[in-house]
Amino acid sequence: MKIRTRYAPSPTGRMHVGNLRTALYAYLIAKHEGGDFILRIEDTDQVRQVEGAVDIINRTLEETGLIPDESPDKDGGVGPYVQSERVAAGIYRKYAQALIDKGEAYYCFCTPERLSTLTQTIEGKEINIYDKHCLHLSKEEIEKNLASGMPYVIRQNNPQEGTTTFHDELYGDVTVENKELDDMILIKSDGFPTYNFANVVDDHLMGITHVIRGNEYISSTPKYNRLYEAFGWEIPKYIHCPLITDEDHHKLSKRSGHSSYEDLIEQGFLSEAVVNFIALLGWSPDSDREIFSLKELVDQFDYHRMGRSPSVFDYTKLRWMNGEYLKAMDPEAFYPLAEPWLKKSITKDLDLRKIAEMVRTRIEIWPDIPDMVDFFEKLPAYDVELFRHKKMKTNPETALTVLREVLPVLEDQSSWTNDDLFAALKAFIQEKGYKNGYVLWPVRIAVSGKSVTPAGATEILEILGKEESLERIRTSIGMLS
Repeated sequence: MKIRTRYAPSPTGRMHVGNLRTALYAYLIAKHEGGDFILRIEDTDQVRQVEGAVDIINRTLEETGLIPDESPDKDGGVGPYVQSERVAAGIYRKYAQALIDKGEAYYCFCTPERLSTLTQTIEGKEINIYDKHCLHLSKEEIEKNLASGMPYVIRQNNPQEGTTTFHDELYGDVTVENKELDDMILIKSDGFPTYNFANVVDDHLMGITHVIRGNEYISSTPKYNRLYEAFGWEIPKYIHCPLITDEDHHKLSKRSGHSSYEDLIEQGFLSEAVVNFIALLGWSPDSDREIFSLKELVDQFDYHRMGRSPSVFDYTKLRWMNGEYLKAMDPEAFYPLAEPWLKKSITKDLDLRKIAEMVRTRIEIWPDIPDMVDFFEKLPAYDVELFRHKKMKTNPETALTVLREVLPVLEDQSSWTNDDLFAALKAFIQEKGYKNGYVLWPVRIAVSGKSVTPAGATEILEILGKEESLERIRTSIGMLS
């Protein structure tokens, strides 16, 4: 049997990290076995729809490489792939009527006022459990209400005695008391199906074999299974993914600032790194390896290695991982992406390609760049205590002596390349009997005004040019004097 998985988002805005992980796992599970990955748009909740959200879904899947085999733009013979279009085709109404005919569903004409009286508090929580009032209406009453245009919903008729058990690939058998199963609404008063009904009908008609979703749906799954059984349909395999929490172990929310894919891209992360990181939020490979391309994830992904415990979104680890991707990036690919960030700090006519190569192995995300390179534009105000370095055995007094001695050496230097500058300073160091750091540390502080720079002293000298470098050294001598 060919594996068929689906990603079925609601078009309500940016793609949450949890939703992206669902899409990724659905893609990996299908592709690992040579199966199909389907995109279906679940837009039955018309109130929550956001304009442009379908474009966001399509763009995110394209950028992450999760290309569906079937979608609204790629019909594989089981379309439409947009639920509102399936409503127009009368698909859900037909199957709801079939359930009514079997006694597995019924019309409910209860008003909002009556429904509000059914709310009860159990263990401190307010819950609303329908009392099957309309299940007992006669055929004549139902026909009269329908003929008069009375608003109604169609509800699932669940038993109140016994238990229902379903199997999850990660959690094993899960059993619930049937008295806990509310008679959930299948068709709303506006004629649209609920998510709970439409996803069962669509999954069956689209031949979905494995349903991957968040574990918040575990409590609803018994009701889905009762629908499958009522229709006599084969039940798919369920894989409920663990919760993703923030560093404080709260559910990952918009307040965290990094809850959506677009948030992360705007914060300077690479799409490939985000996919790699999210793959490890709930799944672990059979080795200590952590860096995987999408193709490698497809090869390695075994859903039996998914965990059940909540996964913590470790922002520091994501930064590290992104840095590893940047280090491995081809310089020709890196430069055009880094250039806008370099230009945030540097307006002078300097060799930005060389500066980009300096920062490539030292940054973790793009916004690290401006503060790292701003000294190339202008020598910042700095404290002369920066010249003090225990390991280099330097301090402001020794630095003043070294800079006064090295200034004429640099003034006499005709070739201003990194190699020739390093050779000149090396000769000076040997002549004086100094240690390398004893000279190079003060020179680097003098020309950068920073203790941490993306390159060594002579590389900075080369980029700045002779005139600017000498001027900065003289300025620093003046400060130290």
